[in-house]
Amino acid sequence: MKNSPYLFLAIFLLSSVSFAQLKSVKYNDGAQVLNGFSIQPKSKSQQKPGILILPAWMGIDKLSKDTAENLSKFGYYAFVADIYGEGNYPKDYAQAGKNAGYYKTNFSEYQKRISLALKQLILSGANPDNIVVIGYCFGGTGVLEVARSNMNVKGVVSFHGGLGRDAKRTIEPIAAKVLVCHGADDPYESKEEVAAFQQEMKDAKADWQMIYYANAVHSFTNPESGNDNSKGAAYNEKAAKRSWEHMKIFLNEVLKK
Repeated sequence: MKNSPYLFLAIFLLSSVSFAQLKSVKYNDGAQVLNGFSIQPKSKSQQKPGILILPAWMGIDKLSKDTAENLSKFGYYAFVADIYGEGNYPKDYAQAGKNAGYYKTNFSEYQKRISLALKQLILSGANPDNIVVIGYCFGGTGVLEVARSNMNVKGVVSFHGGLGRDAKRTIEPIAAKVLVCHGADDPYESKEEVAAFQQEMKDAKADWQMIYYANAVHSFTNPESGNDNSKGAAYNEKAAKRSWEHMKIFLNEVLKK
C-alpha cells in the first residue's frame, strides 16, 4: 500500500496526457471511408465552442494536427476533416493538385465532405450553434465554400486559401463572418482574382476582413514549406504568428466561451 500515492499520481498523469491527445475517428460518405481526428478541450465551458479544421491539398498533415492540439488548449473542441477519404490520399504534389482541383470544380461535393466532418465535430461534444471553420491553402478555399453555402457556423478563417469562384455562380447573402489571412506576395492569387473575391464579399453583404502579410507568399503558416519565397510557397514565421493572433481575436469575437 506504500506505493498507492505514486500509483494514483501515475494514473492521474496518464489520464491527463490521454485527454489532450488527438483521437482517430472513422466516418463515412456512403461507401467511402473517411479518417479524421478529434480532440476535446482541456478546460470545458457551457458554451462548448468548436472549430473544424480543413487541411491543405496533401490532406491531413502535421500543421492541421498541431493546430487542433493548440486550439484544445484554448478551450475549443476541434476536428480535422478528411476530404479525400481512404485510398485517395495523394502521394505527390501532382496527385494533390488533381484531387484538390476536382473538389474545387465540384464544389457541392466539397461542401458535402465538409458538412460530414462538421457533424463529427458536433458528435464529439461541440455546440452546433457555436462553431468556426478554419482552413489552410486548399482548406482555405473550403472555408469560403462553407460561407457561400451558409452552413450553420459563426465564422470562417482562410489561411492563404484560393479565393477563386466560378463567375457563373449566383452570389447569395453570406451570414458567417469571414477572415482571410493572405500573403501579400502570394503568386497563386492574381490581382483580378483578389478583386473579384472582395467584390463578391461586398455583393454578398458579408461581414468580412482581409489581412495582408508583408514578404509572405503561399503556405506561409507551414514550417514544412521551406523558406525560399522564389518557389511561391514558403514559411514566414512572422506572418504565421501574426495570422494566428488575428485568428484568436476573431474567435474571441464570434464564438461564445
